[in-house]
Amino acid sequence: MAAIFRFKEFEVNQDQCAMKIGTDAVLLGAWINLNTHLYNSLDIGAGTGIIALQVAQRSNAQEIDALEVNDQAYEQCVENFENSPWNDRLFCYHASLQEFVDEMDATYNLIVSNPPFYEQTAKAINARNEARFTQHLSFQDLLFGVNQLLDEAGVFACVIPFQEQSKFIKLAKENNLFLHRICKVRGQPSSEFKRSLMEFKKHKPEEVQEEELTIELSRHNYTQEYINLTKDFYLKM
Repeated sequence: MAAIFRFKEFEVNQDQCAMKIGTDAVLLGAWINLNTHLYNSLDIGAGTGIIALQVAQRSNAQEIDALEVNDQAYEQCVENFENSPWNDRLFCYHASLQEFVDEMDATYNLIVSNPPFYEQTAKAINARNEARFTQHLSFQDLLFGVNQLLDEAGVFACVIPFQEQSKFIKLAKENNLFLHRICKVRGQPSSEFKRSLMEFKKHKPEEVQEEELTIELSRHNYTQEYINLTKDFYLKM
């Protein structure tokens, strides 16, 4: 995979990050609803900083923060922010979520996260596994932190494996976060759902907005819905 991933309005260096640019993060950054009055946002577990960069491209938010605990990923995220057209609005903190919650007094209008994927009891054996496993940031710890950092009218958006969806929604509710919008994602029409894009708020909705997204009809033959969602970012869309 190339060390530099080029989008239409910015570039992302990823050679120092265990988790490279993937469809999940780009989908989330393109799918979330961005309020016209959005003032600040936080990306938890930023990696390369891709989602925060998408928020910067899509909004006029004045403060776009990111949080990254891994040393190399943090340095790469800072580099990508500095090299972007929106470097005056982007800032990355080098800390764990628990440390950040303890030290931060402010709250955020929007919190986004592409969290670790799999709950495992065994130790991660390399940096990529560490980025994917939840032993370093469990869903419970993530949702507890989000509840502390999200303002009362704010939105929390995330992408998780489809098979973890029900458990995650239940945990979110226990942390005063209620599902408002969900998009189930599959690769092709005949495929099973693989990911869930979700938005939560601190109040219960009258009705949850539900949608589905299929990425491609066949290999590299993308659906119009996927093209419409990602065309502002991918060079060849």
